Amino acid sequence: MMRRTGKVGRDILNLLSTMVKPGMNTWDLNEVARVELDKVGAIGTSKHYPTYKAGEGFPSEMCISTNEEVVHGIPSRRRVLKEGDIVTLDLSLKFEGFCADMAVTVGVGQLSPRVQKLLDVTKETFDLACREMKPGRKWTDIARLMQFHVERSGFSVVREFVGHGVGRTMHEDPKVPNFVTPEQLRGDFRLRAGMTLAVEPMVVMGRREVVLLEDGWTVVTEDRMPACHYEHTVAVTETGVDLLTDGRPAQL
Repeated sequence: MMRRTGKVGRDILNLLSTMVKPGMNTWDLNEVARVELDKVGAIGTSKHYPTYKAGEGFPSEMCISTNEEVVHGIPSRRRVLKEGDIVTLDLSLKFEGFCADMAVTVGVGQLSPRVQKLLDVTKETFDLACREMKPGRKWTDIARLMQFHVERSGFSVVREFVGHGVGRTMHEDPKVPNFVTPEQLRGDFRLRAGMTLAVEPMVVMGRREVVLLEDGWTVVTEDRMPACHYEHTVAVTETGVDLLTDGRPAQL
């Protein structure tokens, strides 16, 4: 059932990725996602999600973040993409009772070599985590490798946001960080077959510090350097992991 949800979401992200080009605005991208979700009876779980500002929920079906925006960018007609930008398409959805969470950062036209490396390293960090995930493994052992790969490549890991469990609701326990601190060590857990987790490295070109904008949602890098976000929902199996949001059809 979660793979079916993942297939719906991946088809939408694939469609939106083909539409990312100079002149496109992020509101129109979200509108396409809204129509596609409606077609199959799925819902974007970001819409009306509780916010940092009391009484105001998130206003759109997706989070769409550009350049220095790390997460929770609000789609806008004023946010018009231009050559060399990067845009993160972050979609969490619920379909027939189950959730899936996924994100990809896409380049707009030709990127600078440094920005392209940021995108490559972020995906490499996710792939590294998947190769290391096995039942019985402590998560902090994997998070330490993720952090090392990012920092060895000359980038930084955002620490204010982490991955999470996902299943019948969008955010479930446990927390799934991409770094190791004493706090993360205290909250460590061992992987077990059957766990379904959103693994989502968030990597920035400059310093790791982030700030929240006045809209109460959008999180940007403090130094305004570019940020990248890559995410799949994965299931822990007896031998490793299975990607539930890679677009493969469910076998029922």
